Amino acid sequence: MREIINYFIRNSKWLLFVFYITLSCLMLFQSNPYQHHLYMTSASAVASTVYSLSSNITSYFNLRENNEDLNRRNADLQAEVLAMREQLEKYQDSEQELSPIIPDSLRHYRFIVARVINNSVIRPHNYVTINRGSNSGIRPEMGVIDQNGVVGVVNVVGPNSARIISLLNPNFRLSCKIKNNETFGSLVWDGKDPKYAVLEELPRHTVYKKGDTIVTSGYSAVFPPGIPVGLVESDNSSHNENFFSLKIKLLSDFSTLNNVQVVINNYADEIKSVEESTAKEENENKPTSSNQ
Repeated sequence: MREIINYFIRNSKWLLFVFYITLSCLMLFQSNPYQHHLYMTSASAVASTVYSLSSNITSYFNLRENNEDLNRRNADLQAEVLAMREQLEKYQDSEQELSPIIPDSLRHYRFIVARVINNSVIRPHNYVTINRGSNSGIRPEMGVIDQNGVVGVVNVVGPNSARIISLLNPNFRLSCKIKNNETFGSLVWDGKDPKYAVLEELPRHTVYKKGDTIVTSGYSAVFPPGIPVGLVESDNSSHNENFFSLKIKLLSDFSTLNNVQVVINNYADEIKSVEESTAKEENENKPTSSNQ
């Protein structure tokens, strides 16, 4: 304790000098607007530099985690490349053309990437708004998907935006089937949990198990066949004489929708025209009743 007191006594002049300098600076910067402005500007610049330095240091220490994530992604991509290479070798060994690698059912589809700018998941009838419209080639009745599965169908289009009927909307029904099984039904949201939907109108003889993948049937010009929709969760316990339904866990997380893809079927107009002509012919050929 005596040494500390002796230290202050020995350096009292310097300590007093520092005290007066500090007090003078405080009075100068507080009393004069110009100097106060300079002080605040300099302090902001220093704080900005410190924050930037801190961010760089934090990013540096996160490099190992980022590199590990990149390595995992590269490993997954490498596995996919090897699988594709194996498939190519099989086609080459069997002396088949490489063109069938792309299914004919997908050749006439194009995709437009769009960003979600508005979305709802808790309303009785939910919609999604995207930042692409007619100026980008978007039209009503085009399907919309994301990286996980089906999102909905376009129903209202403006020049630079479009509204989508979400899969979480009871007015939207989607023809689906169990993957690797030709049995199909109609998928609809029951208005309860945004993570689940119901696959209805399945024949009683349908074979399934929990975890089976549900995909689009391709029985329309809106979605290509085989687009993932969800996984079988359980029997929905709504049996009758001929049909039953399944509870489906949806693959798309509608609460975190960000980027989506609008599906453009280049043959949509042709298919629609043919179907309308067929319906017109059926109506014309219907027998008419007359009173005799």
